[in-house]
Amino acid sequence: MENFIAIDFETANFERSSVCSVGIICVKNGKFIDKFYSLINPRPNYYTARCSNIHGITGKDTVNAASFPQVWEQIISMLKSHYEDYMTIPFVAHNSPFDESCLKEVFNYHNIPYPNYTFYDTLKAARASFPMLANHQLHTVSAQCGYNLNNHHHALADAEACAHIALKLL
Repeated sequence: MENFIAIDFETANFERSSVCSVGIICVKNGKFIDKFYSLINPRPNYYTARCSNIHGITGKDTVNAASFPQVWEQIISMLKSHYEDYMTIPFVAHNSPFDESCLKEVFNYHNIPYPNYTFYDTLKAARASFPMLANHQLHTVSAQCGYNLNNHHHALADAEACAHIALKLL
């Protein structure tokens, strides 16, 4: 796969609509052409200690952050500038059922019609390609693909690692 959008969300709590950050890597003709990162004021707006301990984001970080609809508007603008078929360009995520469900839930929470994006899963591809790995976590698979993930659980760093994996495996 040479044209896709790698995406990663972090959530404030266990509600999938509570996205508090997003990272995007745009890949065209097998090359990284753009990236986007934003904190998001989550809905519902509360943080669990478990989630904050994973990604390091707290309510203090997002109190003045943009809402998801404002952030998504920026993302769509970026996608339009790079892809003629921006509404049908596939998304790629590591454990895509999580990120896809976050996207669907946050669209639903904000009453935005969901355009049925296509998602591909690098976790599934990694399990098929590397059955011998001790685990198939993002940092393990990215290392197997020759990419060193330094800032795991930062949405942009995770999206970048996912994009590297996708270029190798999808």
